[in-house]
Amino acid sequence: MKKRVSQRRQITRFRVGATENGTSRREDILAGEEPLEIRLGSRSFSVTMRTPGDDFDLVTGFLVSEGIIWEPGQLISLRYCAGVDDAGQQTFNVVESQLRPDVVLPDTAMERHVYTSSSCGICGTASIDAVRKSSRFDVHDDDAQVTLPALAGLPDRLRESQKLFDSTGGVHAAGLFTRDGELLCLREDVGRHNAVDKVVGWALREGMLPLKGTILQVSGRASFELVQKAQLAGIPVLSAVSAPSSLAADLAEDTGITLVGFSRGTSLNCYTHPQRIAA
Repeated sequence: MKKRVSQRRQITRFRVGATENGTSRREDILAGEEPLEIRLGSRSFSVTMRTPGDDFDLVTGFLVSEGIIWEPGQLISLRYCAGVDDAGQQTFNVVESQLRPDVVLPDTAMERHVYTSSSCGICGTASIDAVRKSSRFDVHDDDAQVTLPALAGLPDRLRESQKLFDSTGGVHAAGLFTRDGELLCLREDVGRHNAVDKVVGWALREGMLPLKGTILQVSGRASFELVQKAQLAGIPVLSAVSAPSSLAADLAEDTGITLVGFSRGTSLNCYTHPQRIAA
C-alpha cells in the first residue's frame, strides 16, 4: 500500500532565461490518486478519488460525515473486497463496511452515482436538501478555550508533520489538536475533505467522538463541507490557513463552531464565536 501513496515519474524540467540548454531530465515524486468505492454491505454507495492509505479511516469518517454512524459500535467491520488491475494485482480500491443491524441506511435516492472528485466532496450529492445534516453532537455548550499563540501556531505544527507533502508538494492535510496544541492525529490526501474524513474516522475508531475541546486545523480553505464535517464530529474549533466561504461562516454561526481563517502564525481572522479564543 505504501508504494501507492506516491509515484516516481521522469519529467522534463524547463528553465526560463537559462544561458545554455534550458531543459533537463529528472525524477519527480507525485502524490498518488486512485478511486475508492465505498460499499454499505454489498451495496455500492459512493466512489471518491483519494490518496491510497488510511482507507479504513477514510470510509469510517465518510460514514460519520454522511450522518450514518456516530459511535464505534455501529460499525461492525471493514474489509477490502476482491479486485485486480490489468497486471493481476490486488487494487485495494473497494472497501465494504458492515453496519449494526439497527443502523438506518440512507435512502437509495441519496446514493452518489457519480464520482466524487478529490477537490469536491458533496458535489455528487443527489439533493442539495440533504447537504445540511443534523448532528448528534451540539458544540454550542463546549466552553473549550485556546490561547491566541497556541492557535496561531497550529499551521506551522501541521506543516512540520506533513511527510507526504515534503516529498510531493501536492497534498492537503488535516490535523486534530488539543487546546494546548498537542497533535492527536494528522492525515494527508489529495482531497482536503478526504484528509478530514480520515482524521474523523480515526477518532471514531478510537472511541473519541464527540471531539470536545479539540481543534481541527486544515491546510487549505474552510468550505461549507469542512464545517459540516466538524459539526458532525463534535469539533468546536475549525482553523484554516486560507479563507472561509460565506456559507461556511453561516453554518459555523448556526452550529456554534468557532471558525478561523487566514491563520498565518502571527495573526488570524475569527469569523464566528470568538469567545473560545483567549487573546
